[in-house]
Amino acid sequence: MIANDFVHGTLFGLHKSKKTMSTLSNKRVAILATDGYEQSELESPMVALKSQGVKVDIVSPSAKEITGWSNGNWSKTQSVDVELENAHAKDYDALVLPGGVINPDKLRRNDKAVSFVRNFFEQHKPVAAICHAPWLLVEADVVNGRKMTSFHSISKDLKNAGADWVNEAVVVDSGLITSRSPQDLEAFNAKLIEEVKEGKHEEQTV
Repeated sequence: MIANDFVHGTLFGLHKSKKTMSTLSNKRVAILATDGYEQSELESPMVALKSQGVKVDIVSPSAKEITGWSNGNWSKTQSVDVELENAHAKDYDALVLPGGVINPDKLRRNDKAVSFVRNFFEQHKPVAAICHAPWLLVEADVVNGRKMTSFHSISKDLKNAGADWVNEAVVVDSGLITSRSPQDLEAFNAKLIEEVKEGKHEEQTV
């Protein structure tokens, strides 16, 4: 379980500065999720990004709100800012994919969600995926040859799709940020902020 202080932004391993805030205040990031997302894996990156001045949109196939998952039970609801049908990768600087088991399993069966994810790679933009979220990257056919990590139970899925899977807290490969579980959120958030600041990577592609 992630402590409330961690989820709500006091322990991101990040230090606010006027310079960073100024650099990121013109950035816009999408968090793609649906019912069953791991609560901390959506909330923690969202708060970290907002703390640096980033505009964050929750994008979902659901029109109004989605329900999270925490400690084996349904948890809080989260308002949806942009319905997936109306979301376009060109309008964002980066994409965050929270995990949970239910959430990415639903999204990888949604053609619009898969296309939305793939478009970020086509546009060379940072993508951050944690826990089971890399399932969605496999479906989007963007993991071949990429160094990455995930929750250990889907490591074989990633390897079979051509990924170079490693057991590390956070892995960054040319704009692709991956982590294993909520325990890695501090490192995940720190690298996410770095990659959003850096912007596009030509090697981040399909």
